[in-house]
Amino acid sequence: MTLSFFDQFISPSYLGIPLIFVSLALPWILFPTPSPRWLNNRLLSLQGWFMSAFAKQLLLPIKPAGHKWAILFTSLVLFLIMSNMLGLLPYTFTPTTQLSLSMGFAAPLWLATVLTGARTQITHSLAHLLPEGTPVPLIPVLIIIETASLFIRPLALGVRLTANLTAGHLLIQLIATAAFVLLPLMPSVAILTTALLFLLTLLEVAVAMIQAYVFVLLLSLYLQENV
Repeated sequence: MTLSFFDQFISPSYLGIPLIFVSLALPWILFPTPSPRWLNNRLLSLQGWFMSAFAKQLLLPIKPAGHKWAILFTSLVLFLIMSNMLGLLPYTFTPTTQLSLSMGFAAPLWLATVLTGARTQITHSLAHLLPEGTPVPLIPVLIIIETASLFIRPLALGVRLTANLTAGHLLIQLIATAAFVLLPLMPSVAILTTALLFLLTLLEVAVAMIQAYVFVLLLSLYLQENV
């Protein structure tokens, strides 16, 4: 029973071909594309409004030199939101519950922000490793601590996304299993459990969107430090 709860996180395959590539391509296939018409429909207008509002809010505290990242951040948050939302449907697979995929997004983008700071303002980037006014005996210790915290950032970024989605999926499956088992024994308790499951599903929809936003927001904060 315990192993079956974690079977949903195993990457499915068909005829020896991993289907994770299909789940990665599905969000882009379902995403509406602009039409050549002068006036778009409501869905495309809503899409354009969301993308412009998100990019404006995200890049507001960042200097103009970092605004070239707007397309990357907007595309990433849309991909993460759709991947997380599609994973809540029955008989689907959530790619972002795989730590390898989350780290594959987090590590290169974090490294890109660090290299951007090293290329444009190496002195300012190194100054983050030593706070101003630090006593001389504490300088080596603080440099080691700040360096360790710098390299932990991509790990925390990827683990946060994977852990929150994994915990939500496990909780949904546990409550659904409990409701199914209690239905013939205590129908009233099963109905209450089903209502709780519905509320938890709504919460997971919010978590799927919030975690995508938090992932990109932290990347923008890392970029802000290096621009």
